[in-house]
Amino acid sequence: MGRNKALLPYLGEPLAGVLARTVLQVADSVHIIGDPSLYASLGYLVTQDAVAPCGPAGGIYTALLQNLAHWNMVVACDMPRVDAALLQKLVQYARNGNGDCIVPLGPDRQPEPLCAIYHVRCLPVLERAISQKRLKMRDLVAEMHPVLVSGNEAACFVNVNTPADLRQLEGPTG
Repeated sequence: MGRNKALLPYLGEPLAGVLARTVLQVADSVHIIGDPSLYASLGYLVTQDAVAPCGPAGGIYTALLQNLAHWNMVVACDMPRVDAALLQKLVQYARNGNGDCIVPLGPDRQPEPLCAIYHVRCLPVLERAISQKRLKMRDLVAEMHPVLVSGNEAACFVNVNTPADLRQLEGPTG
Protein backbone atom coordinates (compact mmCIF):
# COMPACT_ATOMS: atom_id res chain seq x y z
CA MET A 1 0.00 0.00 0.00
CA GLY A 2 2.87 2.36 0.76
CA ARG A 3 0.81 4.16 3.43
CA ASN A 4 -0.79 3.48 6.78
CA LYS A 5 -4.05 1.74 5.86
CA ALA A 6 -5.79 2.70 9.10
CA LEU A 7 -5.55 6.39 8.21
CA LEU A 8 -6.58 6.13 4.55
CA PRO A 9 -9.69 8.19 3.86
CA TYR A 10 -12.80 6.12 3.26
CA LEU A 11 -16.14 7.83 2.76
CA GLY A 12 -14.69 11.03 4.19
CA GLU A 13 -12.93 9.71 7.29
CA PRO A 14 -10.01 7.42 8.16
CA LEU A 15 -10.67 3.68 7.79
CA ALA A 16 -9.99 3.19 11.50
CA GLY A 17 -12.64 5.78 12.35
CA VAL A 18 -15.23 4.07 10.14
CA LEU A 19 -14.57 0.73 11.83
CA ALA A 20 -14.54 2.27 15.30
CA ARG A 21 -18.04 3.69 14.73
CA THR A 22 -19.24 0.27 13.55
CA VAL A 23 -17.76 -1.44 16.62
CA LEU A 24 -19.42 1.12 18.91
CA GLN A 25 -22.80 -0.02 17.60
CA VAL A 26 -22.33 -3.30 19.52
CA ALA A 27 -19.54 -2.67 22.05
CA ASP A 28 -19.17 -0.33 25.00
CA SER A 29 -15.86 1.16 23.88
CA VAL A 30 -13.14 1.13 21.24
CA HIS A 31 -9.48 0.62 21.99
CA ILE A 32 -6.98 1.05 19.15
CA ILE A 33 -3.71 -0.88 19.27
CA GLY A 34 -0.90 0.99 17.55
CA ASP A 35 1.25 4.07 17.74
CA PRO A 36 -0.51 6.68 19.91
CA SER A 37 1.13 9.51 17.96
CA LEU A 38 -0.63 8.28 14.81
CA TYR A 39 -4.06 7.42 16.19
CA ALA A 40 -4.72 9.74 19.15
CA SER A 41 -6.47 12.23 16.88
CA LEU A 42 -9.22 9.66 16.22
CA GLY A 43 -10.51 10.19 19.75
CA TYR A 44 -10.23 6.66 21.13
CA LEU A 45 -7.98 5.04 23.71
CA VAL A 46 -4.74 4.03 21.95
CA THR A 47 -2.14 1.60 23.28
CA GLN A 48 1.24 0.89 21.75
CA ASP A 49 1.84 -2.72 20.71
CA ALA A 50 3.41 -4.60 23.63
CA VAL A 51 5.45 -6.88 21.38
CA ALA A 52 5.97 -5.13 18.05
CA PRO A 53 6.63 -6.13 15.35
CA CYS A 54 4.41 -9.19 15.59
CA GLY A 55 1.58 -8.10 13.33
CA PRO A 56 -1.99 -8.98 14.22
CA ALA A 57 -0.96 -11.63 16.78
CA GLY A 58 0.92 -8.96 18.72
CA GLY A 59 -1.99 -6.54 18.46
CA ILE A 60 -4.49 -9.08 19.75
CA TYR A 61 -2.08 -10.05 22.53
CA THR A 62 -1.72 -6.37 23.49
CA ALA A 63 -5.48 -5.86 23.47
CA LEU A 64 -6.05 -8.83 25.77
CA LEU A 65 -3.26 -7.68 28.11
CA GLN A 66 -5.19 -4.45 28.76
CA ASN A 67 -7.68 -6.56 30.74
CA LEU A 68 -10.51 -4.12 29.99
CA ALA A 69 -12.98 -7.00 29.54
CA HIS A 70 -13.02 -10.79 29.55
CA TRP A 71 -14.21 -10.85 25.93
CA ASN A 72 -12.58 -8.51 23.40
CA MET A 73 -13.79 -7.80 19.89
CA VAL A 74 -11.01 -7.47 17.33
CA VAL A 75 -11.54 -5.89 13.92
CA ALA A 76 -8.71 -5.20 11.49
CA CYS A 77 -8.49 -1.63 10.21
CA ASP A 78 -8.53 -2.72 6.56
CA MET A 79 -11.98 -4.35 6.48
CA PRO A 80 -14.31 -1.35 5.98
CA ARG A 81 -17.33 -3.47 5.07
CA VAL A 82 -17.57 -5.20 8.45
CA ASP A 83 -21.03 -4.41 9.72
CA ALA A 84 -22.77 -4.27 13.06
CA ALA A 85 -25.03 -7.24 12.23
CA LEU A 86 -22.02 -9.55 11.90
CA LEU A 87 -20.46 -8.19 15.08
CA GLN A 88 -23.73 -8.61 16.97
CA LYS A 89 -23.92 -12.22 15.78
CA LEU A 90 -20.43 -12.84 17.20
CA VAL A 91 -21.41 -11.18 20.49
CA GLN A 92 -24.39 -13.52 20.79
CA TYR A 93 -22.10 -16.54 20.43
CA ALA A 94 -19.73 -15.10 23.06
CA ARG A 95 -22.66 -14.68 25.47
CA ASN A 96 -23.29 -18.42 25.18
CA GLY A 97 -19.91 -18.88 26.88
CA ASN A 98 -18.60 -21.69 24.68
CA GLY A 99 -15.03 -21.64 23.44
CA ASP A 100 -12.26 -19.12 23.97
CA CYS A 101 -12.69 -17.25 20.71
CA ILE A 102 -15.59 -16.63 18.37
CA VAL A 103 -14.40 -16.54 14.77
CA PRO A 104 -16.53 -16.18 11.64
CA LEU A 105 -15.81 -18.26 8.57
CA GLY A 106 -15.10 -16.28 5.44
CA PRO A 107 -16.32 -17.00 1.92
CA ASP A 108 -13.51 -19.55 1.53
CA ARG A 109 -14.83 -21.34 4.67
CA GLN A 110 -11.61 -20.42 6.46
CA PRO A 111 -11.55 -18.58 9.80
CA GLU A 112 -11.41 -14.77 9.67
CA PRO A 113 -9.39 -14.18 12.86
CA LEU A 114 -9.09 -10.43 12.33
CA CYS A 115 -12.82 -9.95 12.79
CA ALA A 116 -13.43 -12.03 15.89
CA ILE A 117 -14.00 -12.02 19.63
CA TYR A 118 -11.25 -13.31 21.95
CA HIS A 119 -11.46 -14.19 25.61
CA VAL A 120 -8.52 -13.33 27.87
CA ARG A 121 -8.05 -17.12 28.19
CA CYS A 122 -6.34 -16.86 24.78
CA LEU A 123 -3.40 -14.95 26.28
CA PRO A 124 -1.23 -18.05 27.02
CA VAL A 125 -1.62 -19.34 23.46
CA LEU A 126 -0.65 -15.95 22.05
CA GLU A 127 2.26 -15.49 24.43
CA ARG A 128 3.68 -18.92 23.60
CA ALA A 129 3.19 -18.42 19.85
CA ILE A 130 4.83 -15.00 19.89
CA SER A 131 7.82 -16.36 21.80
CA GLN A 132 8.11 -19.10 19.17
CA LYS A 133 7.62 -16.62 16.30
CA ARG A 134 4.46 -18.42 15.14
CA LEU A 135 2.37 -15.43 14.14
CA LYS A 136 -0.19 -16.66 11.61
CA MET A 137 -3.52 -16.05 13.32
CA ARG A 138 -5.44 -18.67 11.33
CA ASP A 139 -3.05 -21.30 12.72
CA LEU A 140 -3.26 -19.92 16.26
CA VAL A 141 -7.06 -19.85 16.31
CA ALA A 142 -7.06 -23.64 16.04
CA GLU A 143 -5.21 -23.77 19.40
CA MET A 144 -7.69 -21.46 21.15
CA HIS A 145 -10.81 -23.63 21.43
CA PRO A 146 -12.63 -21.62 18.75
CA VAL A 147 -16.31 -21.44 18.04
CA LEU A 148 -16.45 -21.07 14.27
CA VAL A 149 -19.47 -19.16 13.05
CA SER A 150 -20.72 -19.70 9.53
CA GLY A 151 -22.86 -17.28 7.62
CA ASN A 152 -23.27 -15.35 4.42
CA GLU A 153 -21.25 -12.28 5.28
CA ALA A 154 -18.71 -12.55 2.44
CA ALA A 155 -18.94 -8.84 1.66
CA CYS A 156 -17.90 -8.02 5.24
CA PHE A 157 -14.48 -9.53 4.76
CA VAL A 158 -13.43 -7.51 1.74
CA ASN A 159 -10.07 -6.13 2.68
CA VAL A 160 -8.21 -3.10 1.39
CA ASN A 161 -4.69 -3.86 0.20
CA THR A 162 -4.21 -1.27 -2.53
CA PRO A 163 -5.45 2.24 -3.32
CA ALA A 164 -7.43 0.64 -6.19
CA ASP A 165 -9.22 -1.63 -3.68
CA LEU A 166 -10.26 1.42 -1.71
CA ARG A 167 -11.45 3.33 -4.78
CA GLN A 168 -13.48 0.30 -5.87
CA LEU A 169 -15.20 0.09 -2.46
CA GLU A 170 -16.09 3.78 -2.61
CA GLY A 171 -17.40 3.56 -6.16
CA PRO A 172 -21.07 3.27 -7.10
CA THR A 173 -20.90 -0.53 -7.52
CA GLY A 174 -18.49 -1.19 -4.61
